[in-house]
Amino acid sequence: METEVAYELLPVLKGLQGWPSRETPGENWRQSKDPAISSGCAVSARLYVQQAAMEADHSASSPTYHSHLNTLVAEANVIAISVNYRRAPEHPLPVAYDDSWTALKWVASHSARNGLEEWLTSNANLKKVFLAGDSAGANIVHNMSIRLGEEKPEGIEVSGVIMVHPFFWGNEPLPLETTGPEKRSLVKRSWNIVKPTNVGCDDPLINPTMDPRLSSLGCNRVLICVAEKDIFLHKGWYYKEVLSKSGWKGVVEVMDAPGDDHVFHLFNPTCDNAVNLMKNMVFFIKEDK
Repeated sequence: METEVAYELLPVLKGLQGWPSRETPGENWRQSKDPAISSGCAVSARLYVQQAAMEADHSASSPTYHSHLNTLVAEANVIAISVNYRRAPEHPLPVAYDDSWTALKWVASHSARNGLEEWLTSNANLKKVFLAGDSAGANIVHNMSIRLGEEKPEGIEVSGVIMVHPFFWGNEPLPLETTGPEKRSLVKRSWNIVKPTNVGCDDPLINPTMDPRLSSLGCNRVLICVAEKDIFLHKGWYYKEVLSKSGWKGVVEVMDAPGDDHVFHLFNPTCDNAVNLMKNMVFFIKEDK
């Protein structure tokens, strides 16, 4: 399928019309499929489960994160839902947040063991749910956690959240943070594509330290993963500092990856830092009681 560039903001964003899917061979010890979230809804998702929990054969084409999630599912012994939320600029924020919330409520609808998706009805423990994402996905995880603290949906209990290289920013640089106008302008322009706003990067959606609701984060444990060369490194550490002092009653920890850059684990999943990242995520999930 041919592609046509719809908008471009290199190296952060490049929107393509007619984006082709990529396929990888299906592993015979874990399975995935794409369930319908709700009728008439634009939100879709990919559901991952270990082969040991299923009997029928199934294979599916995969997005970029397919192998990453397969590894996580196998090592942590979890069921994973990867949400295909609608994206900017065609669908600016808060559409991605609303789509993610719709998916979370869809998962919660299986709590009575009578939901439409058999894999969730038969295998999911909805009293021990984790939210996880990297980059923009980590930003979504934070904002979903804020909404969890406010709305407290029935049928689901979120034990913890994992934010990998979270896309957090602010109008003013932190101490030690880059003051280079080109790099800071790049982040600002990318945010303006996603969420046109009068307050710029001090919008609480991208600068959670400006959000008075931070202390009501709807989980008890947070794992923040940062990388030494990532432009968002200091924002991740500062998030931990402010959250710890906000009055929130949970526990937050940070894992650093020396020498690596933003979402390195996707491009080099077998490097030492990527292996350690996976081990820490698995341990974070499994140590929850």
